[in-house]
Amino acid sequence: MSDIINNGSKARIQDVSQRLLKDVLDLCARFSILSLNRQIEACEKLLIQSQPIDVAILGQFKAGKSSFINSLIGKSVLPVGVIPVTTVITRLQYGEKEQAVVRYFDGNTSEIAINDIEAFTSEAENPSNKKNVEVVDIELPSLRDYAGLRLVDTPGLGSVFKYHVETSENWLPQVGTALLAISSDRPLSENDVQLIRELTRHTPNIVLLLTKTDLLSPEQQNEVIEFFERTIQRELNRRLPIYVYSTLVNTEQYKDRLETGLLSMLSLNRDFEFRKILQYKMQSLIRGCLGYLDIALKTSVQADLDRENLHKQIFDEKVNFDLIREELTIIARENQRQTRTLIMNYLDNFQKPLRRKLSLDLEKELFMWKVNLWKLTRRYEEWLADRMTEEMRHISKIEHRHFYGTLNKAHASLSRSIESFRNLLDKNIEKVLGVRLAPADWKIEVSEPDHPDIKTIRSFDFHFDLIWFLIPMIIFRGLFEKHFISEIPHEVEANLSRLAAQWEDRINRAIEEMRKQAINYVKEELSTIDALLSKTHGQTDEINETIKKLQGGLQRLIA
Repeated sequence: MSDIINNGSKARIQDVSQRLLKDVLDLCARFSILSLNRQIEACEKLLIQSQPIDVAILGQFKAGKSSFINSLIGKSVLPVGVIPVTTVITRLQYGEKEQAVVRYFDGNTSEIAINDIEAFTSEAENPSNKKNVEVVDIELPSLRDYAGLRLVDTPGLGSVFKYHVETSENWLPQVGTALLAISSDRPLSENDVQLIRELTRHTPNIVLLLTKTDLLSPEQQNEVIEFFERTIQRELNRRLPIYVYSTLVNTEQYKDRLETGLLSMLSLNRDFEFRKILQYKMQSLIRGCLGYLDIALKTSVQADLDRENLHKQIFDEKVNFDLIREELTIIARENQRQTRTLIMNYLDNFQKPLRRKLSLDLEKELFMWKVNLWKLTRRYEEWLADRMTEEMRHISKIEHRHFYGTLNKAHASLSRSIESFRNLLDKNIEKVLGVRLAPADWKIEVSEPDHPDIKTIRSFDFHFDLIWFLIPMIIFRGLFEKHFISEIPHEVEANLSRLAAQWEDRINRAIEEMRKQAINYVKEELSTIDALLSKTHGQTDEINETIKKLQGGLQRLIA
């Protein structure tokens, strides 16, 4: 296949993919197939984008991923330790000068020194990613040999830190080549096999890396590799490349094998490998489309026999749009009702410390305010508004991820519900037509809520300060100062409550958006199947020709 590329047919795969994508779009419009929209969008993006191939180092925590990358690049750039360390996705690629850029979830970026990376990527200095870092990008001149590649360090799967696991799992769809690290002191597990299954959906390039091989003798290494090969063949019916590595013994020898057998080949053939990934996703899309056309064909053949009965058997009482919509709505509403309570329970931890802090600060400030009652009142109100706004914004920025409990619960429940619905529909179709639905990429997107525009409320209001000139401050100043200080607990409680309300509104809106996504998935799927059942009468020959055309396109793409 590399000969094809070298012979000047570089654009062939692009052209074939463009034409096939147009055919798929036409077929989806003709047969009202809505369920492939997200796969179509993914392929469209690949056809217009060009980026480095992400070589993601994945695996269970403490598999030696960060140590491996440090060894590979010949420099201790990534933090390592005896406990789970990496908390943020870190990407390393070639650059003419050494630099590191922190990219935050709010869209901001900041350039940092290489030596300061640990402050943003490690669990010790950025626990549960409280600094809101999306990714850290590092450029190193020493990675010239890997131009066109981007090494990706990921948090460990199986860590006690749930955030680590979610970060790595969310990264899987972006993987170009997966390097699955497995430590010699932890044999291949069911979790590793499951991860390989998941990776198979996203990339054709999966490689196993046996790390910490200094713990094994050469004979034991061979035994472990044979065990890997047997297990992968038995569970997944395929063979995967396996490399061994140690950062302590024979490192240069292991590194040379890996560079020669994998990384150098990926870098030298970057364009070819990128198009191979495009091919992979296009093949998945076309097979999905063929699956729906198979349903259309079986329906057309049986249409004249008993179309109405066919419809009733597939869309029985369990596969009912109103029923699933009600179920999804109940899930969303139940979680939305709990949002405010969850946030307030967490914010209660800040009540006493914030009261104490503001009360002490106010006492110091009041000592310096040598003014009459009217000016004292105004000065207090301004100080309170400024300080409360500052504190609320700080809490909102640093602690907001702790407010997402109901958002995450709703996401999990909605995902399970629509997957259960699709399984029921799939069983009915298989029972009636003898075919199965193609796998669907039903991923409910979780949009992180926007941060609220923090504003404080002023519940303290003096009416008697209008007659300030009648009140001798020498006598009454102490009483007013005590009164101001005594209002701090109420102000703190009121503003924390308002902060909770602001976040409740945003999180519940995000839950509502997820509910709409889930309902739309179901609606599109039912509409697609209903259209196939209703519009395929007398189209058997046409559908057969369409299937042959699409199969021919798939063969051209593979060839």
